[in-house]
Amino acid sequence: MGRISAIRQLPLGLAAAGLFLSACTQAPDMSGIAAERERSVRRYDISQAIASNGQVVVVGTQSGVALVSTDKGATWKRQPLGQTSLVDIAVCPDKTFVAIDHYRKIWSADAEGKNWQSVRLEQPRTPLAIACSPQGGWWVAGTNAVIAGSPDQGKTWQTTDLGEDTQITTIQFVDGKRAIALGEFGITVISDDGGASWKKGPKIPGDFYPYAALFRDAREGWVSGIAGQMMHTRDGGQTWQKQVNATQASLNRLFMHDGVPFAVGNGGVVARLEGDSWRNVPYPDPLPMFLGGGASLPGQAAIVIGGPGGLLRAVGTANNK
Repeated sequence: MGRISAIRQLPLGLAAAGLFLSACTQAPDMSGIAAERERSVRRYDISQAIASNGQVVVVGTQSGVALVSTDKGATWKRQPLGQTSLVDIAVCPDKTFVAIDHYRKIWSADAEGKNWQSVRLEQPRTPLAIACSPQGGWWVAGTNAVIAGSPDQGKTWQTTDLGEDTQITTIQFVDGKRAIALGEFGITVISDDGGASWKKGPKIPGDFYPYAALFRDAREGWVSGIAGQMMHTRDGGQTWQKQVNATQASLNRLFMHDGVPFAVGNGGVVARLEGDSWRNVPYPDPLPMFLGGGASLPGQAAIVIGGPGGLLRAVGTANNK
């Protein structure tokens, strides 16, 4: 009986040991994951484009969501869009938003950044830039020197193929008639009839590759390029002159803020045109990373900037000249 009791007691000992080991082994802490899921802006969000209609700010990300703020960037709401990568956003005259998706779609939202809808885009094969005309038409430019316009929110399209193996990377309607598109190898394409027809203009010198462009009016504009290059025109793109970029950073987005051209770029740089030079706008705790978007916050003496790693913040511009 003694031997049998000893054998029967062995599993009880193992069970006790198991209880001891389980007591020493903690369950994995999932609180960090849960907290991240509750955040509006998450670590894996990469902001690629930002636009503001004066009341609402919309951020296009690589992670399948649009981030929307109705309080000047103080708080954000996520608008899931599925498998999307929004690479450019524009504001239309009625304050609605329109954006291009790398996966060949056009997304649109109302003036509150809500009710997102998409339509399929056939051309260009890879869309790179979008604009909204004063008449409310959608215009898209991209690879193979293709410009496509739709007067009816994507129901029908008019396509212009310039017959070149180049990328058109910027497009802007300056007024109801004048539109300017810029692209690879310095190509300049101009419309003087509201997009009904397009013609090539003089090239930007030096096989220039435009990252971003900004026209104040039909004559004066700026374009940024590789390795921090900056060019300026006073005659609507007929001639271009180099400008000093004291930041020495590539500037990825150009936009107007309080009547002055601003830019965001590599290395966390925020820049402003001062005279004939682009100079750093200092701000607290800059992060040395790529900034993919920027937009003015009207009446706030501030802009919104965004980039990878969930970087999305407002930067004051009042007292840093």
